[in-house]
Amino acid sequence: VQLQASGGGLVQAGGSLRLSCAASTPTFGTYVKGWFRQAPGKEREFVAAISWNGGTTVYADSVKGRFTISRDNAKKTVYLQTNGLKPEDTAVYYCAVGRPIFSYYRSPEGYTSWGQGTQVTVSS
Repeated sequence: VQLQASGGGLVQAGGSLRLSCAASTPTFGTYVKGWFRQAPGKEREFVAAISWNGGTTVYADSVKGRFTISRDNAKKTVYLQTNGLKPEDTAVYYCAVGRPIFSYYRSPEGYTSWGQGTQVTVSS
């Protein structure tokens, strides 16, 4: 599965960005979709995930209440709406798809295809 992420940029603290990730596969609707991020010198960390039917969403505690994950299966796209951005949200954001069981939604090992990443920079 090929994934193309977009929507990153430079924003002031408190601002918003909507990240998008478009997929190439017609079976996009059957996958769990996730967003991860990696800041310089740090390990890749989980941000959010959404189940194949959209009925379950999971968020990292650090973004809960500020970020929202959604998907449009007809457009084969997953979104990450980021509000109330903070400087510590600065990172490269990656989208991913896979078929992990629920307990692996937060784990990179649960995902089989990754996008190329989009840079989000939040200035203070």
